Amino acid sequence: MKISLTARSVILTLFFFLWGSLSPQATAAQSSQTVLTPAEHFGFKPGADRMLFTYEELISYLQKLDAASPRLKMIEIGKSQLGKPMYIAFITSEENINRLERLKEVNRTLALDPSLTESGRAALLDDGKVFVLAALSMHADEVGPAQAAPLIAHELVTTQDPQITKWLDDTVYMMIPTHNPDGMDMVVEHYRKYKGTKYEGSAMPGVYHKYIGHDNNRDYVTLSQEDTRAIARIYNLEWFPQVLVDKHQMWTTGPRYFVPPVHDPISENVDAGIWNWTKVFGSHMITDMTEAGLAGVCHSYIFDDYWPGSTQTCIWKNVIGMLTELASVKDATPVFVEPNELAVYGKGLSEYKMSINMPSPWPGGWWRLADMVEYEIASTMSMLKTASLYRRQILEFQNDLCRREVKRGTTLPPFYYVLPQAQRDQGELVGLVNLLREHGVRVYRLSKAAALEGKNFQAGDFVVPLAQPFRPFIKEVMEKQEYPVRRYTPGGEVIKPYDITTWSLPLHRGVKSHEINTRSDDFESLLLEVNQDFTLKKDIPAGFWAAILSVNNNESFKAAFQALKLGLKVERLDKQENLAGESIPKGSFLFRHDPRLKPILEALTVGPVILTEPSDLKSTPLRLPRIALVETYFHDMDAGWTRFVLDSYSIPFTVLRPGDFEKTDLAKSFDTVIFPDAEKSILMEGKYKVRDEYQVADYPPEYTKGIGKTGMEKLMAFLDSGGTIISWGGSTPLFIGKLEIARGKEDKEEFQLPVQDISESLQKSGLYCPSALMKTLLLEDHPLTLGLPREIGVVFNGNPVFTTSVPIFDMDRRVIGKFPEKNILMSGYCEKQETLADKTNLVWLKKGKGQVVLFAFSPIFRASIQAAYKLLFNALLLQKIG
Repeated sequence: MKISLTARSVILTLFFFLWGSLSPQATAAQSSQTVLTPAEHFGFKPGADRMLFTYEELISYLQKLDAASPRLKMIEIGKSQLGKPMYIAFITSEENINRLERLKEVNRTLALDPSLTESGRAALLDDGKVFVLAALSMHADEVGPAQAAPLIAHELVTTQDPQITKWLDDTVYMMIPTHNPDGMDMVVEHYRKYKGTKYEGSAMPGVYHKYIGHDNNRDYVTLSQEDTRAIARIYNLEWFPQVLVDKHQMWTTGPRYFVPPVHDPISENVDAGIWNWTKVFGSHMITDMTEAGLAGVCHSYIFDDYWPGSTQTCIWKNVIGMLTELASVKDATPVFVEPNELAVYGKGLSEYKMSINMPSPWPGGWWRLADMVEYEIASTMSMLKTASLYRRQILEFQNDLCRREVKRGTTLPPFYYVLPQAQRDQGELVGLVNLLREHGVRVYRLSKAAALEGKNFQAGDFVVPLAQPFRPFIKEVMEKQEYPVRRYTPGGEVIKPYDITTWSLPLHRGVKSHEINTRSDDFESLLLEVNQDFTLKKDIPAGFWAAILSVNNNESFKAAFQALKLGLKVERLDKQENLAGESIPKGSFLFRHDPRLKPILEALTVGPVILTEPSDLKSTPLRLPRIALVETYFHDMDAGWTRFVLDSYSIPFTVLRPGDFEKTDLAKSFDTVIFPDAEKSILMEGKYKVRDEYQVADYPPEYTKGIGKTGMEKLMAFLDSGGTIISWGGSTPLFIGKLEIARGKEDKEEFQLPVQDISESLQKSGLYCPSALMKTLLLEDHPLTLGLPREIGVVFNGNPVFTTSVPIFDMDRRVIGKFPEKNILMSGYCEKQETLADKTNLVWLKKGKGQVVLFAFSPIFRASIQAAYKLLFNALLLQKIG
C-alpha cells in the first residue's frame, strides 16, 4: 500500500505515541521551563523548510541541556582541523551519567581482557551498559542527522515514558553532534548566503573541510586528520563502545533510507558475529520504521564493508559497526520527486519496485528536511531499543570476540609481523609503529637477536603479535590485499568493490615487513612492549660544521623546505658519500651550521649525521621554488589532499583557481605549477563531461570559470619561459595532444609533447583496476627518483597509461616509471593486469626550457602512499634548464 506523506506523518506520530513520547508524563516533562525546547533555542523547529543552524548553535543548545538535565553530559574529545572543539554528548539515565567512569572501565575490560574469570565476567555483564556511538553528518552537506540531533537529545532527556527510560537504563547513547564541525559551518553559511536567490540549495564551492571534504570517510586507517583521530580514539583507546552507527545521506531520487546489512563484498578478516549483529539491528530498524509508515527503507544495497578507511573501521576492532544513508534535499530546501525519476542502480536493487530488500517503496512527491529528521529520529530510537533488548548478549559478544580473536592469534597463522629496524626510510618505520599504537595495537621489540622461519632478526626489531583483541585489524592492514571475488551468478559478473582495494600499511609506506607463520614461545619470551611513542632522535650538539639528512627519508625533505623558508643554505650531495661511518646516498641534504637549524633538526624522528669538521663535499645549492597548486571549486578532494601533504612537509604554495589563470602572470609569479587529479573539462570549461556531453554544474556561476583559451596561453607562456608543470591522473589530458605557444600576434608555435594516453584501448581489452597497488619500476639515478628504490608500489585506478614517441625540435622525454612485464599487482584487485606489461606510468618531458612531469597515478593518494612521496618532492626541486 502506498502511503502519502501526510498519512505517513500521522502514523509516525502514532508510532511515537506507542513509544510513550507523547504520554502525559512526557508532555509534562517537555513543558518544563528548565529544559528549553529546540524551537525555543533556535527560533524554529529543526527540520523546518529552508532553516539550518550552525555547529556553534547546536553545541550551545546541547550545553544548555547538559546544564538543565542530569541525563546528558558533554565531554570534549578533541579539536577539528580548524580548531573547533569536538564533543560527545552522553545521553543515558541519571544513574549511568554518575557512573560513566566505572562504565568506561567495564567496557575496556570486556573489550581487551580475554582472561576474565567466569564470576568476574558475570559481574561485569550485570553491571555494564551497551554504549551506542553515533557519528552524525560526517559529510557536511549531509545535514539531516546533525539537524535531527537537538530533537533526539531533547526527547531523551525529557521523556518519562517507562519504555524509553528503560532503554536509557540499559544503554548509553554517545552522540557526536557532527563529525565535521568545520564543514557544517561552511555548508550552513553557503546555504544562508544564497537563500532566497535562484542559487538556493546549490552545491557549496570547494571542499567542506580544511583539506579533504568527502574523503574524511577515507581516513580511518591513515588517521591523518585531527577530527578523524579524535573520533577514532573513542573506540581505539578510550571508551570501547559496543555499537557504532555512522549517519550519512545519499542521492535524492533513490530509496529514502538505507539500513544494515550491507551488500557483498565483505572483509574475510571480520568475525561472522559482527555481520550477524548488524543484521539484527538493521532488521529491527526496517521493521520499526516501516511499521511507523516510513516508506522507502531498504537494506543490502550498494554499500559494502570490504575496505577499511571509513568510521566503520571499528568493525575490525570488534565493534558492531553500521552505516545508515538518508535521501537528501537541497540542504534545507524541499524537493519534489516525480515517480518516473525514482531509480536504483548498482548491487542489491535492480529496479525501483517492491522487493525483499525494499519491501515498501516510497511513491514520490515532496521530500523535506522535516521528513529526513523524522527518519533519523525513528532509526535512532530503534537502535536504542535494540541495544536495550539485547543488552546482556551484546556485552557477552564483546568479550567473547576478544577471547576468540586472541585465541585465533595463537592457533591460526600468521602469528607475527616483524618490522626490521633497518629500513630504507627510517622515518616511515617510526610513523608506522606509532600509528599502530594509536590504533590500539600492541607493538613489541626484540630484546636480543633471534631467528624464525630461516630469517635472522636483530635486537630492536619490531614485532606485532596477532594474539590481540584487535587481530582482525592487524591482519587487515599488515597483509597484502587479495580481493574476495564474488559473483552475482556462478561464472557470471564479478561484484565490484565500492571503493579502493588496497591499504596495506607496510607496502604503502615502503616499510619492509615479514609475515611469520610459525609460533614460538622462545621468540615471544624475547618481546618487550613499546609503551611510548617511538623515535630515532639524536642529540644535536651545540657546535658542528654541518648536518646531513638522508634523501631516503621523507622527513628530510620537510627539514629542507623548513630551512629554505628561513633563508638558510641547503645543498644536495652530487654523489654518494661515506661520512661518519655511514653511506650517504646521492641527493641527500647538507645543512651548514646555523643556530636557526637546531629546532628543525630536533623535531625530526630520525637524527642527522653530524659532521664536526669541514669536509670537501660536492654539492648543489637548492632554492625555494615558488609553487602554484591548481584547485577547482568542484569539491576537489585530491587537491585538498595535496594541500595537506604540502602543509605537512612545510612546503609553501599558492592556491590557483582555474579562473585565475587569465589574470595571472604565471612566469613572473611561479616556478612550478601542480595540477592534481581533476577532469580536463572542469579545469578548462568549468563543466562536467560525461560520454562526450557537457553537463552544467550546480555551483553558483562565479565558481565555474575554467582556465579558458587565454588562461591556457598564459600556462604555455609559463612553460616556454622555463617553468615546470607537474600533473597527474585526470588532469594529464591537458598536456596531451595539440598545444600552442603564442609569443606575439604573429609568432605562434604549435607542438605536441611526445606522449599519448593509451588507457582507453587497454580498457577495451578488459583492463579494470579499482585503485590497486601496482608495482612500478623506476629509472635509477635520475633527479626525480633520488632516494627511491628500483621498485615501489603506486595506487593506480586504470588510467591514464602513457606511451612515448621519438621527439622533434626542442623537445625530449624520459620514461621515469613503468609497470613490469609480469607480477604487476602487489595488493588489491585488477582484471587483465597483463595489458599493463611494460607500459609507462611516469614520464618526464622537455619543451625548450620548460619541463613537464606526468604521473599516471597520484603520488600522494589520500596521504596514504608515502612510498611514492619522494617522486613529488623531487619534482618540486627539479633544477631549471639552461
